[in-house]
Amino acid sequence: MGGVTAASLPPILLVLGDEELLATRAVTEAVAKVRSVDADVDVREYQAGSLTVGEIAEMLSPSLFGGRRVLVLRAGQDARKDLATALLAYAKNPDPDVHLVVLHVGGAKGKAFADGLKAAGATVVPAMKLKAHRDRVAFVRDEIRRGGGKCTEDAAEALIAAVGGDLRDLAAACSQLIADTDGRIGADTVARYYRGRVEVTGFTVADATMIGDVPGALEALRWALHVGVDPVPIADALADGVRTVARVAAAGRGDPYQLASTLGMPAWKIKNAQQRARGWTPEGLVEAMRAAAECNAAVKGGADDRAYALEKAVFSVAAARRGGAR
Repeated sequence: MGGVTAASLPPILLVLGDEELLATRAVTEAVAKVRSVDADVDVREYQAGSLTVGEIAEMLSPSLFGGRRVLVLRAGQDARKDLATALLAYAKNPDPDVHLVVLHVGGAKGKAFADGLKAAGATVVPAMKLKAHRDRVAFVRDEIRRGGGKCTEDAAEALIAAVGGDLRDLAAACSQLIADTDGRIGADTVARYYRGRVEVTGFTVADATMIGDVPGALEALRWALHVGVDPVPIADALADGVRTVARVAAAGRGDPYQLASTLGMPAWKIKNAQQRARGWTPEGLVEAMRAAAECNAAVKGGADDRAYALEKAVFSVAAARRGGAR
């Protein structure tokens, strides 16, 4: 909180977006900042949809007793027209001792209110759901940084693979990792910590198969099926693993960051595929693609024994690598 002064506190904060974790965190941080300037701050929360113009006027009027106030207005998109008009009028000349925090999910409903607050100079804190995978990777790395640690890109990838994309789960996992390690987090740290969970993904099966580790691939495959992982994403991961190595191998040994835009895939994925491409020949990859396609057809076509189809694919892909070994 160092460096927070009364002058640096925004009189109006618009928290825009529908990601609950980010919105809640923005409110908590805003209140904490005001509290660092005035420990006795009066904090009140209201639902915008059930608030009247009279009530808001009373809350925003100068206090007889002085002191700072934080008014948190939830679901700003539900504010009725007269309330929105009153708040926009207030926003043009806000009281420096009152901090108005408006949460708004974004979208079409109540858009004029959100736009009006922006136009009046409100400080905007984005809290949109993170739809792109790269945004979740950035969130994980930032989360570890906030906790005083350091996290590599492939470690963030591994954590998302183990925990899933829900921000609350990821935030909890990040704080757990920081608490239980020295804060320097690499992919190996995540793999050790989440071994049971990482092993049940189809990508673990695919990675082991592509480097010819048949025992490792079969162990991961059997464990995945044992704990109820659907065979379809495992077959997809295997096909994706072969296809990725084939595309990267065909592109040559270039710099992963330069190849990223040409191949349309992230640099970390290209780097991994370049390592796994060692020992493969073009003929071996063609054979592996055929085996992966057969497996996909069997698994998705409702073969009687989908586990057998997957095991057979692991053996066939690994044999294609050995058969095409240089």
